[in-house]
Amino acid sequence: MPRDAKDLLHGTLDLLVLRALAGAPMHGFALSKWIDDRTNGDLGIVDSALYKALHRLEDAGAIHAEWGASDNNRRAKYYSLTAKGRRQLRDVEALRRHRDQRPRAGMIPCERAHAPCPRESDVSFDCHTRAIA
Repeated sequence: MPRDAKDLLHGTLDLLVLRALAGAPMHGFALSKWIDDRTNGDLGIVDSALYKALHRLEDAGAIHAEWGASDNNRRAKYYSLTAKGRRQLRDVEALRRHRDQRPRAGMIPCERAHAPCPRESDVSFDCHTRAIA
């Protein structure tokens, strides 16, 4: 698999884990179920990929792991967001919101007043009008 595709998959899985843990600490099986529920099973994340992501995020300081008891009283490792992980998730969400608000060629920009969006390389935008090629 090319490096770029691998990075994209890692980034996607890492973001899903951060989003899942934003609500409450979870153990690995609960995380796997949360991801499966949110993606309607379309991603099909295997356990080894999930645990590699958890170790990668823990090594980066984005999450913290702690042993505890699961719902059925078994020993399980619970993962929670650290301040760094919350900041990382907040930054990614802000970038996504900005990207979603930017006008694109062939589309009518939003009608509310806002700061000018970055210009596309080959298209200039006049806010509140169609894209001008």
